[in-house]
Parts: sequence; structure tokens; C-alpha cells
Amino acid sequence: LISPPISTMQTLLTSHFIDGQLVPPVNGRYLDIVNPADESIYGKSAAGTKEDIDAAVAAAKKASDAWGNTTGAERAAIIRKVAEAIEKNKDEISKKEAIIAGKPLQEAAWDVDDVIGCFQFNAELAEKLDKKQGQVVDVGMEEFVTKLYYEPMGVVGLIVPWNYPMLMAAWKVAAALAAGCAIVLKPSELSPYTALDMAFLAHQAGLPKGVLNVVTGMGPDTGAHLSTHPDVEKVAFTGSVATGSKVMHACADGIKNVSLELGGKSPIIVFDDVDIDTAVEWIMFGIFWTNGQICTATSRLLIHEKIAPKVYARLKEVTEKIIPCDPLTPERKDAAFIGPIVSKAQYEKVMSYIEAGKQEGAQVLTGGGRPASAPAKGFWVAPTVFTNVTPDMKIWKEEIFGPVLSCMTFTSEQEALALANDSWAGLGSAVLSGDQSRRERIAKGLKAGIVWVNCSQPCFCQAPWGGVKKSGIGRDNGEEGFNSYLQIKQVTEWVSKDKWGWYIPPGFTRPPAKL
Repeated sequence: LISPPISTMQTLLTSHFIDGQLVPPVNGRYLDIVNPADESIYGKSAAGTKEDIDAAVAAAKKASDAWGNTTGAERAAIIRKVAEAIEKNKDEISKKEAIIAGKPLQEAAWDVDDVIGCFQFNAELAEKLDKKQGQVVDVGMEEFVTKLYYEPMGVVGLIVPWNYPMLMAAWKVAAALAAGCAIVLKPSELSPYTALDMAFLAHQAGLPKGVLNVVTGMGPDTGAHLSTHPDVEKVAFTGSVATGSKVMHACADGIKNVSLELGGKSPIIVFDDVDIDTAVEWIMFGIFWTNGQICTATSRLLIHEKIAPKVYARLKEVTEKIIPCDPLTPERKDAAFIGPIVSKAQYEKVMSYIEAGKQEGAQVLTGGGRPASAPAKGFWVAPTVFTNVTPDMKIWKEEIFGPVLSCMTFTSEQEALALANDSWAGLGSAVLSGDQSRRERIAKGLKAGIVWVNCSQPCFCQAPWGGVKKSGIGRDNGEEGFNSYLQIKQVTEWVSKDKWGWYIPPGFTRPPAKL
């Protein structure tokens, strides 16, 4: 790996990965990477600039044609080797992911399993692509034969967030590689290490140099230039709505292909015919998994008024058993853990929303500050549940990106759907009910790209992932995510032995020219 194992690590110092090798930043500057559990300096990463992006794009452009001209089967063979390399290093990668993202180790390990599966799935899609090349389209005229060919976009810029450092990168990288694209990857400045490890392991697995490049640094210094670079054909971004809007503007100026997976404020609707314990577990998983730092977190609970008191009582009881833990704490079957918020800025943002909820009159059912058992240092937020929330409150309307659940009650399906859909966001949503026909009605009525039925937050690389409204454009994962890195070329051939006969009809003899 690019960085040493956790057991021997003092302070990580990483450069960019460009054209198959480690390259120091042009300006010689490095950023501190802070361990959110204790606020210590965990390592340093290169502070990239426009010049570093230019070098990475040049390397990708140089490698693009050769990689794009390989067969899907040839790419699949290398992509599977990348998956194998990540699997061999799973333990060390999981530890890094846990520390830099602040998530419990068992959650980080699950994420790495998903990374491996994502590469394996996209290898299969690469192989299937070979069989699709040259497929004939029936155009209704036997004089013509029309075939379709699928070609890679070329050089693509991928910008990913900090909450799932390697997994969010894998969603885009695996699909782009399978499609035959060359890549410049810009990970979050808060969590760059495992993206660099991915590139290094891919190179070791046989990926040609220049096909996957990684530039670290602040968004305005790197991602902004990547979005406007004339040699980048497509930009795929996951992050906030505000930054996504800037990326979209930049791509519009250059007429670039763009896909955006942005924020969410997802509802979870719970009807009065559910099992209370089962419902409470899914409610908690939907908001406290990954410390609530998930774009699809079901942070708006709509609970039928008949069962609200029972659900609230059970929710309070079980939530208060969640243990704040050092991210490297080993898994325990008898306990649920929660880690720290990723950074000081994000911690302060989450705490400001909690204070706003109190000021606006919401009632704190549990949490509402730092956990009593948390260390003095670190960015710790107690799992927090607000009741008596109203639709005009900030905690109901705005994305918090932390372990904060806002609760309202309803009396009818119509009211529940209206409250659920009254949002700028449309990424995730969930419905819990024992009534099959009701579940189907609600699932159809929810205005979201993802609907979970009797669950919350499952994610599979085989299924498309993305939102509607301001939650984004396009999809990651599934065949839809893979296809977003391809361009379709139509090749139409005249195969008839007859003349076309438009300007010179058959049998027509042109009169001799006059001298």
C-alpha cells in the first residue's frame, strides 16, 4: 500500500498518484489530516493545485486511447485483479477507513466488502459489453444495416466525498474503468488515503500507467479546475447541492457530460400495523449508521399517531444504549457503536442544528449534545432524537449530515405522503407497514430515486443509485451507472445493390453537355 500499515504508522505523508507513480505537489504544500476521535494529526496529504490537475489530465489523455481500445474481457481481467488486491489488504484498508471517516471498524470492513463486490460486478459488465458491440437495430428498411457500438467517454473527472472514502470512489472508478475510460480521481481532502491505495493497488494489478490518477487537495484548488478542464469529457460528482451546482455550471460552459449525486433529506414513514421492535431497529439504522453521515439518511421520521408513544419510548430506550467508541474498537455482538463526526467543521455544523432545534421549540427525546461517556477531545455527537417537530423547522427542512432524527406524526396516508414529498430533496425514502397494498401505494407515491420497503439504507452495486429534484442527475451503480461512461455510436451501411435513385433515378440518362 502507499501508506504503511496501521501497526507501524507514525504519521502518514502521501503524494499524488499520477502516471503510475507518486508525484509530490507542485507547490510543495501538504494538508493536515485530523483523526476525528482525538483531534490528533493522523497524517498529511498533498495540497493539489491547478498544475497537479493538468499533469494528471495529461497522463490520462495519453493513456486513454490504448485503454479504450482494449476489449471488455481484457479490462475485466485486470479489474478482477484489482478486486483481489483490495481483498488481500482488506484489514489494513478497513482500519484506515475507520480512522479517517470516524466510523466503527465493523462498518468500515463492510464498506470494503462492498468495494470488492463493486469491482467484481463491473468486471462482469465489461465482459457483457463485448457481446453488445455491433448489435443490429431494425430500422424497417432492408436496404440499410444499422449497428450500435459502445465507446468510452475518454478522460473523466471523478470527485467523491469523505463519508465512504473508498466505496464512493469505487462506484465511479470501477464503472469508468470497465467502460474503458481514463480517470482523474479527486477524493475529499478529509479522507484521501484509501483512494490513493486503490490507485496503487490497481497499478500493481496490471492497470496501465496513466489510466487511474489521483490528485488530493481542496476542492476550489483541484476539483474546480478538473470540472472546467478542456480535455475532460465527463465529470461525475458526489457531494453537496451547493458544490454540485457549481460543478454543473462548469460543465455547462464546456458542454460536458455530467452526473451528480447530491444531498438528501429522506423520509421514513411508519404505519400503525408494524412490529414496534422491528420498526425501531430500521429507524435507528436509517439515521445512526455511519454516524448519520449518509446522503440517504432517513432523518425525517413520520410516525402514525396511534403508535407514536410506544415507538418513542422504545426508540429512546435503545438509542441510549448506543456506545460512543474509538473507531478501531472490535465488533461486539451485544453492543451497537457510534463513532465521531468526521471533522471539526462538520461537528460544529451538526451541533448548530441541534441548538436550532431546541431554539425553535422541538423537544429533545434523547441526546442533544456530546455523549456523557465521550472523551474530552474528538468530534463526538450523541445520537439525537427530536419530537414535536414542525415542517417549518430547520432540522426538518435542511440536511444535517449527522446522527439527528426529527419526528412528526400523521393520521392518514395522504398526510404522510404530502409531508414526505414536501422537500427540495428526492434521494432516498422508506415505508414500513404490514399492509402490502399500502406499501405499494406509498412506494409509488414517494418522489424519490430510491424507496425502501420495510427497511432502510440497503445498497447494492447491481441496482441504480441516485435521486430526483435537487438530489441529482444520473445514476451510479447498476447497468445505468456503467452506461453513463459510454457513448453510443450508430454505424449505418447501404447494403442494397440497387441505386438510391434520389437525384439520379434508375434508367435516367443525363443529356450530353453543351460545348
